Amino acid sequence: MIIIDGSEGEGGGQVVRNSCALSLVTGQPFRITNARGKREKPGLMRQHVTAIEAACAIGGAICEGVAVGASDFTFTPGRVAPGEYHFAVGTAGSTGLVFQTLLMPLLLAGGPSRLVLEGGTHNMLAPPFDFMAKAFVPVIRRMGANIEMRLVRHGFYPRGGGRIEVDIVPGTLAPIDCLDRGALRSVSGTALFAALAPNIAEREIATVRKLLPDWPEDAFAARQLPEEQGPGNVLLLEAMFEHATEIFTGFGKLGLSAESLAKTAAHRMAGFLASDAFAGPYLADQLLLPFALAGGGSFTTVKPSQHALTARDTIERFTGQRWVFEQQSNGCHLVRRRRDA
Repeated sequence: MIIIDGSEGEGGGQVVRNSCALSLVTGQPFRITNARGKREKPGLMRQHVTAIEAACAIGGAICEGVAVGASDFTFTPGRVAPGEYHFAVGTAGSTGLVFQTLLMPLLLAGGPSRLVLEGGTHNMLAPPFDFMAKAFVPVIRRMGANIEMRLVRHGFYPRGGGRIEVDIVPGTLAPIDCLDRGALRSVSGTALFAALAPNIAEREIATVRKLLPDWPEDAFAARQLPEEQGPGNVLLLEAMFEHATEIFTGFGKLGLSAESLAKTAAHRMAGFLASDAFAGPYLADQLLLPFALAGGGSFTTVKPSQHALTARDTIERFTGQRWVFEQQSNGCHLVRRRRDA
């Protein structure tokens, strides 16, 4: 059994999700101690428990010690079965993080599957639906998978109530090289809001316009969602290139001004646009797992995050593969599998 200290590296929920996925794919059991040991509230949260329980359901796995607040648990995988699955995270727990846990095992399961996930679709500290559908999934399609995602209903913190549907048709994951994102084709900034004052979205857009002055006026829009889907607010900044799409997000919350939210998102987008990287920091740590399961390939990214380094270390524990980040002359980092690992 692989023993993992969940407080090492990034020290959050990513170790839990990647370990479940890798265990189901490789057939190796694991035990995590000190789960989410570096978080303000250590231990498993509702969304982590749902992700683990969902992994058990699709893979016939046996779990011991899994409960909200638990710090130690074991996971013994069974055989992954394709099919139709419905999981409710509860409140606003992230549907995107549950999707991350299940995607790779179902892609390699030998038959089509359909996922219905209910909970939060636009959560702080989690990839929103738009990012998964436009930035992450298209890369996996290029590797040979057939994945379709639909956003049925938005779900914001703390109410939740969102719903996404995913159709997965397995294919052989082929290594690909994503070194050049190509020419910039379009940009957009969209402020979504529900059951909140419209001027919040307007102030966010006004702030981004000042900080990204080269973006055309018609690239921005404020979109009001049905009241029953709120209260909630999210700012989505999207840059579509010839070979890649990147999205940076700002999430509204009590105590955070519209201007501050927009400033942070705009600065992140400006930093990425100034680089030549294929993947931003959030996309990079999510690409490591599918690239490893494809057995190779490469991509370029900005300076690797602690999330990415932790994902790399978890992958090595289960597969023996060692992925490296090599800084290039243009400031980007080339991510590839080391030849002798």
